[in-house]
Formats: sequence, structure tokens, C-alpha cells
Amino acid sequence: MTLSVSNLSKSYLENNQEVEVFRNIDISLEKGSFVSLIGPSGSGKSTFLNLISGIECPDTGKVYLNGKDITGTSGNVGYMFQKDLLLPWRTLEQNVRLGCDLRGFDKKTTADETSKWLERFGLLEFGDYYPHQLSGGMRQRGALLRTILFGQSTLLLDEPFGALDALTRREMQYWLLSIWNEMQNTVLFVTHDIEEAILLSDQIIVLSKRPAEIVEIMDVPFPRPRKPELILSHEILELKKKLFHLLNT
Repeated sequence: MTLSVSNLSKSYLENNQEVEVFRNIDISLEKGSFVSLIGPSGSGKSTFLNLISGIECPDTGKVYLNGKDITGTSGNVGYMFQKDLLLPWRTLEQNVRLGCDLRGFDKKTTADETSKWLERFGLLEFGDYYPHQLSGGMRQRGALLRTILFGQSTLLLDEPFGALDALTRREMQYWLLSIWNEMQNTVLFVTHDIEEAILLSDQIIVLSKRPAEIVEIMDVPFPRPRKPELILSHEILELKKKLFHLLNT
């Protein structure tokens, strides 16, 4: 297993009362797999990614990456938040190389690598643009490229397309699949969109309401590459119904 979580629990103190967010969560992700995490609003999906990334520490449980205990330590995985968080005073090129700059990588090597990846992401001609000059889809591609250039093979993506319009969102979903198919990163993808989870994933982890427990881990049976017409198929409609039912039990 590339990424595994064992017996993870987390609570917060709110208004002098303890609020339990997770209870004894166990998951395992195979190397190179694309796994989506869905659950009701407020079930703690983003908090779960924070715990895996080391931004927060669990009350109990461990996080392992390639067999190493990384609980409470940062810098082991790439993490893309819901918002692109591009720095407005830096160009797109400067933003995507930010992680490399902070880690002290060789500047010429970083510049060459950044240019190569900007071209592969269809962004090379926009490298000198500032975030406010870019479309939402371009900003999200830039944020994902920054995450990839951080140099980790395991990526946490927290609803990266949630703020995009429907057409741009669909375009970005297929674009992400093409990049993942090339890179074969291990991806844990948080979404509130059942259809998106089915389209992108090898597996879907369904969380319950708070305190969150795993309701079911479901394999997605559709072969890759996933074609646009899959969204309208009878099979995907049946799977959507099942997932919707699980989210509302």
C-alpha cells in the first residue's frame, strides 16, 4: 500500500463541548490508484485530508506512507486545497514553482522543469500572467501543477473543481484524468459530486454523518479510458442511485 490510515479519530472543542468528527477510520490506497472520498456536508472530509497531510494531528490512529509513519508531519504528500490560493503578486510561472523555491531547488533546473510542465499543461503562453488575468480553469490547472511540482507521488485534492462552471468542470475532469493516466500518482480526491466521483475514481469511500465512519468502500466497475457518453449510461445511473442512498442513510 502507498497510503494507509489506521484507527484514525479526531474531536474538537466547540462551545466548551467535545464534538467528535471521526471515529476509527481505516483506509488503504494502492499505489497509482485514484480514490474519491464522499460524505454528507460537515462530515469532515477536508479535516481528513488535513490529518493525512500533517496540518493537524489525530487524537488516535496513525498515517502511513510507503510503510513509514508520517502522522503529524508535513511535506510528505502534495496537497491542493479547495481554492487555488495562487499568490496575486506572483506570476503564474512564479506561483507554480513556489514549492521548488521554498525547498531550495536549483533555480535553472527549476525554471527548465517549470517551463516544460507549463507547456504540457497548456499554460506556457500564460506564464507571465498574474492570477487575476487567468480564467478559473487556468488557475486550477496552475494550482494542480504547483502541487505536482512539489515532487510527491501521493496527491490530496480537496474539491478542486467545486467553484467552476459546469462546462469548465467537465473539461477539467477529463484533463485531470489524462494527466493522472500519464503520471500515475496516487490520488485521494474529495468531492461532494457523486457523478464526478464515479467518472474519476477506481474506488469511492463513503463517509457517514458526523461522527464520520466508513459506510462503504465501493469499486467503480467502468473500464478506462472513461468516455463522455458514460455519464448518460444506465449503469452509471444505477451506481449514482446506490451512492445517493448511502449518503442519506
